[in-house]
Amino acid sequence: MKARYQYRFYPTAQQQQSLARLFGCVRVVYNDALSICKQSVKKPKSSELQKIVITQAKKTEARVWLSEVSNIPLQQSVADLDTALKNFFDSCKSKRKGRKVGYPKFKKRTNTQSARFRIGGFSLKGQGVYLAKIGIVNPIWSRELPSSPSSVTVIKDGANRYSLSFVVEVEPINVNAKKQSLGIDLGIKTFAVMSNGQKALSPSYKSLNRRVRKLQRQLARQVNGSRRRDKTRIHIAKLHNQIADTRKDFLHKLSTKVVSENQTIVLEDLNVSGMVKNRKLARVISQQGWREFRVLVEAKAQKYERNFVVISRWEPTSQVCSDCGYKWGKIDLSVRSVLCFNCGTEHDRDENASVNIEKVGIGHCHDSKCTSRQSKTTSVASVSEA
Repeated sequence: MKARYQYRFYPTAQQQQSLARLFGCVRVVYNDALSICKQSVKKPKSSELQKIVITQAKKTEARVWLSEVSNIPLQQSVADLDTALKNFFDSCKSKRKGRKVGYPKFKKRTNTQSARFRIGGFSLKGQGVYLAKIGIVNPIWSRELPSSPSSVTVIKDGANRYSLSFVVEVEPINVNAKKQSLGIDLGIKTFAVMSNGQKALSPSYKSLNRRVRKLQRQLARQVNGSRRRDKTRIHIAKLHNQIADTRKDFLHKLSTKVVSENQTIVLEDLNVSGMVKNRKLARVISQQGWREFRVLVEAKAQKYERNFVVISRWEPTSQVCSDCGYKWGKIDLSVRSVLCFNCGTEHDRDENASVNIEKVGIGHCHDSKCTSRQSKTTSVASVSEA
C-alpha cells in the first residue's frame, strides 16, 4: 500500500526565489489549461493541453519564462487538471461515490502552492533532496523513509511554511490485537465514547477561534493589496494552521491507539454535510474532524490488517436499550441519561449508542421481541422530578 511521509524544510533566500518562480509557473500553466477547457466545446486531451500551454507557450514572449523551471512539475500540473475534470464529469454521471465534485477553479497566489516532481525530477543525496533547477534542500528527517519514494511534492502553505511530501510503498504491520471489537460513538462535547467505557475529549479551540474572528474583522477593514492586510492574512493563516495541527495530532494519536488495540473497529456513517447546516453547531462540528478521523482509522486499519466497519446512519443506536433490546424511540438531545423501564437499567446515552454500534457492526441484530411490550422509557431527570 502507498503512504505519504511529510517533512518540514527551510529553504535559503535563493531557493525561496526559485520556488516562488516554480509555483508561479505551475499556477499559470494550470490556469491557462483550465481557461482553454472552459472555452472548448469538447474537453481537449491532456497531451494536447501540454503541447499548447507548455511547448508552444515557451516560444511566445508572454510565456518565455516557463523555460526557467523544470518541465516535470508543469506536466504534472496539467495532469492534475485532467484528473480534476475527470472527477467532475464522473460525479455528474453518478460514476463517483460520495458528494458531488465541483468544477475546477483557478489557482490563486495567496492559497497553498504546490509542485510535484516524479522520478527524474528529484533524487535523494545523503541527507538532502535534489530538486531539478532548484538545488539541494535539507528537510528535517523526523523519521526514515520505509522505501524509495516514487514522487515528491513541494508545498508552501498560506503561512509560508515549506514541506516535502513523499509517496512511498509501505508493508502492512502485523500486531496482535488486545481486544476483538470496538464500537465508537462520535460527539461534540466528548469526541469519542467507546463501547469499552473509555472516553476521548477533543482539545479546546475557543481561544484560537476568538483570535481568528478578531483578526478577520480587522482584515475586512484594511485596504485590499496593502502590506498590513497581507501581514494580517498571514497571521490568520498561522492561527488556522495551529488549530489544524492540534486537531491532526489528537486524531492521529487516538486513531493509532484504537486501531492497534482492536481487531474490528465499528463507526457510524454520519451525515456531516447535513449536520453543518445547523448554524448553531456548524462551527463546532466542522472543527471536530469526524470525517478526518474516519479516514485515518480506515487507512490505519488497512496498515495494521484490521477490520473496519461502517454501519448505516439509519440504525437506531440511540433509541434501543443495549441490554434488553427494547426500542423506546427518539429522545431529545438534551437527555443524556436514560432509564429503561423494561429491564430497569440506567444508560448513559453515548455509552449505550457505542455498545449498539459495536453489536450492529459485528453482525448482531437488535432484539425485536422486546419491542412489543407496552413499557415506557423516560429520562432519568424526568423520573427523579416525578
